[in-house]
Amino acid sequence: MSSNSRSRVAPKANDRAMTVKVSAHDYDYDLVIIGAGVGGHGAALHAVECGLKTAIIEGGVIGGTCVNRGCVPSKALLAASGRVREMRDADHLKMLGIEVNDVQFQREGIAAHATNLATTIRGNLTNSMKAMGVDILLGNATFRDNHTVSYGNKKCTAQNIIIATGSVPFVPPGIEIDGKTVFTSDDALKLETIPDWVAIIGSGYIGLEFSDVYTALGSDVTFIEAMPKIMPGFDGEIAKQAERILINPRNIDYVTNVLATKVTPGIIGEKPVKIELSDFKTREVVDVMEVDACLVATGRAPFTDGLGLESIDVETQRGFVPVNERMQALDKDGEVIEGVWCIGDANGKMMLAHAASAQGIAAIECMQGRDKVLNHNSVPAACFTHPEVSFVGMTEEQARAKGEEEGFEVTVKKTSFKANSKALAEKEADGMAKLIYRSDTQEILGMWIMGLHAADLIHEASNAVNQGMKASDLKFAVHAHPTLAEVVDEVFKQVETYA
Repeated sequence: MSSNSRSRVAPKANDRAMTVKVSAHDYDYDLVIIGAGVGGHGAALHAVECGLKTAIIEGGVIGGTCVNRGCVPSKALLAASGRVREMRDADHLKMLGIEVNDVQFQREGIAAHATNLATTIRGNLTNSMKAMGVDILLGNATFRDNHTVSYGNKKCTAQNIIIATGSVPFVPPGIEIDGKTVFTSDDALKLETIPDWVAIIGSGYIGLEFSDVYTALGSDVTFIEAMPKIMPGFDGEIAKQAERILINPRNIDYVTNVLATKVTPGIIGEKPVKIELSDFKTREVVDVMEVDACLVATGRAPFTDGLGLESIDVETQRGFVPVNERMQALDKDGEVIEGVWCIGDANGKMMLAHAASAQGIAAIECMQGRDKVLNHNSVPAACFTHPEVSFVGMTEEQARAKGEEEGFEVTVKKTSFKANSKALAEKEADGMAKLIYRSDTQEILGMWIMGLHAADLIHEASNAVNQGMKASDLKFAVHAHPTLAEVVDEVFKQVETYA
């Protein structure tokens, strides 16, 4: 049904029914989404649930980065390599009364597991959209105006258009990618080789996860980090624990305060990769490293080139599409562009797949006249190493800086996995959890967890932030015993209550 023939009544919000009047234009669709990644998929399904005639345009493959070159295949590699690490840890197994000899693995089999999982998830996403009635249009999309998009040799019109084109790996200047000996995460996920010695440029989540995979499968790893310390985005205390647990016991070393200013590919088994290291401040060359392979894990850049954004007066900022808190795209003067929205990595607010999906749902709600604004402080994140690291909100350092600036005190409560019965039963009691909140109002500013299944444990704090709960509101929640959930329970129970 085209949108020219009706006005739409939104479900009640704040006990008031709001009527959203629709323009008299005869559009092909109520909504067109450019990009069929996790963000576009989430937005499409919610749009259909809201009664919008929806199409999604994809120029590559359904599922985008997350499903095909990111979250999904990387977790498959981590799962398989993690099993190898666990079964080769004779001391750990001996404590459980288990003995395993001569653990072997097939590189091709582990790589196939990642590929097969991506294929399965991609099929699931495609089928779910088709079942919901979403039209899937194939081709590279280009804006003609704020209600018209061309793809291939066709075009379509829509009352609203969402940009959900995601991102690509960022490769700094001076680094030559050959996809074999010098590569980004896109190629690393294929696991075509297991280098004896691999340098990883960048010690963020991507670099840490691949260090977990490579060391489990027998590689030595060297991190090259431009900042004064590794894991610069982590809470300081958690980073120290991570270094003790994830770095020091493994075949990993690192250099900091240096840039990889020139990287020259090698030839597998014949010629090493050459990495020219320069001082971060002076840019003077301080060393040349020769390794078997180099993974470039220096972050991601928005994929917005070729969208024809100039035709709708968008001026990108380092490639990102500027948006307001409702995800509406803004023109070069900072004014809302009617009918155009942008979600996910392309707007740069929070480059996480689940954040993109949440932004897409919020945008659909706003289109429907329900003023839904996503609280980005409530969006959790995780690094799927063994053990995992997860967080929501601020680091302790960020919280204390904010408190000093705004004049409030910060309280931090902590506990260890070593006090948890389930972690002790698993003989995996390394790790900690910490809750960070305002001392006066008990507003939750952040929570960090490192330990067994940390990625699953963070959501209680995430949902509490989303609901605007105080730290003390969590104190009396009941958690099953014996479970890992009691780790966060122990932190919550330390929070003071006030009369």
